[in-house]
Amino acid sequence: MKAVVWHGKRDVRVDEVPEPRIEEPTDAVIRVTSTGLCGSDLHLYEVLTPFMTPGDILGHEPMGVVTEVGSAITDLRPGDRVVVPFQIACGSCFMCARGLQTQCETTQVREQGTGAPLFGYTKLYGSVPGGQAEYLRVPQAHYGPVIVPPDVPDDRYLFLSDVLPTAYQAVAYADVPENGTLAVLGLGPIGDMCCRIALLRGVRQVIGIDLVPERMARARARGVTTLDVTGKEDVVEAVRDLTDGRGADSVIDAVGMEAHGGTAGKLAQNLGGLLPGRAAEKIAGKAGVDRLSALHLAIDLVRRGGTISLSGVYGGMADPMPMLTLFDKQIQLRMGQANVRHWVPDILPLLAGDDPLGADDFATHHLRLDQASDAYAMFQRKETGKVVLRV
Repeated sequence: MKAVVWHGKRDVRVDEVPEPRIEEPTDAVIRVTSTGLCGSDLHLYEVLTPFMTPGDILGHEPMGVVTEVGSAITDLRPGDRVVVPFQIACGSCFMCARGLQTQCETTQVREQGTGAPLFGYTKLYGSVPGGQAEYLRVPQAHYGPVIVPPDVPDDRYLFLSDVLPTAYQAVAYADVPENGTLAVLGLGPIGDMCCRIALLRGVRQVIGIDLVPERMARARARGVTTLDVTGKEDVVEAVRDLTDGRGADSVIDAVGMEAHGGTAGKLAQNLGGLLPGRAAEKIAGKAGVDRLSALHLAIDLVRRGGTISLSGVYGGMADPMPMLTLFDKQIQLRMGQANVRHWVPDILPLLAGDDPLGADDFATHHLRLDQASDAYAMFQRKETGKVVLRV
């Protein structure tokens, strides 16, 4: 079968690889019909290369049709159309029962000291072959896959795999008070969807901050007040002007480790890629740092006693944090990978009827699987919004 395979920094190719098969009674195999390209995939494209192995199959946002199920699967059958959450969880352990599927105690990658494994996402999270492929083996398929209607376009439900629950959790964690203001840093796919969800949930004022004109125009069209982080106006002062001088009640950082303006952090991130494999992994795992300009901006933007919700991924083990400011401003921080199945019951009703979140036209580019190399390069250069690969 064809699959998107990692070969090195900024080098992904579509290769012929063996088709997956049932390995455990709780497995299923799906024929992938659509699969998303995520900002997290770009971390593997450049920053997290020390944890990658040539031959890794990428992708963690798949949907498709079940072709085969293991002997322990009773709720799925061949022909079912499903969306597959990006993390692999059992659904019945202590953590899953508390809505923390990303911390699943059955599937935790204990040898790496991390939580639940993720499809297509480095040895830190289990090196599980990903969903940018013609077929995908789905472990823990008795719990993970979400059955969706057979008669609507893929895009209506595809984003249940990651974008929608990640944005929904980010807004929930932001805990915007009644009549409050939410600032969203980064208007890529996750930040854009955060704005849409916040407005739908009745947040009075949503301020989107970015540097790409097309992203800002897209958000403004849905009622978001936008600020250009590269403009002449001081963004922190502009937000204070919009919030009676206090700052935003809540801030979502939807940017993460590869923020613009983090020159020193970028140099430190790239250092690992210049070292031999095991040395690079050791350095990144013990002394890696992120570009923190977005997080520092979030700390400046939020009002005293406010909340910062981190949905942008950070991976540094030695990041310097302004603890004095965090403590003095009495800032609350919430973060973590989205617990997909926890949020699915809240999100599914929003995908019915007239599509209030605009899922049907959320993707800006649809490309073929065999165009994946170009898709990664375009996405990395911010020439696209959300990319969907058709299989």
